[in-house]
Amino acid sequence: MAEEQQQNKGPQNRPPRENRGPNEGRGGPPRGDRGGPDRGGDRGGYRGDRPGGDARGGDRRFETPDIDLDKLVADSLYLDNQAHGVVSRMKDMDSGTKTQLRRLYNAVRRAVRAPENERQHQFVMLRARLAYTIARHSLRSLDQIEKLLLQVTRRNDARGYERFRDLFEAIVAYNE
Repeated sequence: MAEEQQQNKGPQNRPPRENRGPNEGRGGPPRGDRGGPDRGGDRGGYRGDRPGGDARGGDRRFETPDIDLDKLVADSLYLDNQAHGVVSRMKDMDSGTKTQLRRLYNAVRRAVRAPENERQHQFVMLRARLAYTIARHSLRSLDQIEKLLLQVTRRNDARGYERFRDLFEAIVAYNE
């Protein structure tokens, strides 16, 4: 009887160490889950069980067609409409993005001013920086901009770079 009582007490009631997970039996959240979405603990990942989410981590309520680079270069009104669309999605989905947008916009301006032989490299690095910022700050509304940046970089056309800068400038202006 004394043995049974001892087995039902606190830590002695745990399975042997080799049968436990790395965080089982410890207090607090598992190591990979520090904080909730309000503390930046949710970095994307699987959202298949959340309302409006899908397995890619996106939110189907805000899916829109990609921005067409040819239309963007040819039509100023299309550029303006796309900028409004991105900003309205940002206001619905993201918060606290003004500082990040300004930093990215300054990087876009520097990349456009780079010498022609360096410009494509600058935009490739800008895409990496944009991808990091989107993931780090959960700015899912800028996914379209990342896709457009890939198109612009692959085309490597001075006019495309300038129109991308104009689009980003409009996004920053409308977000104020």
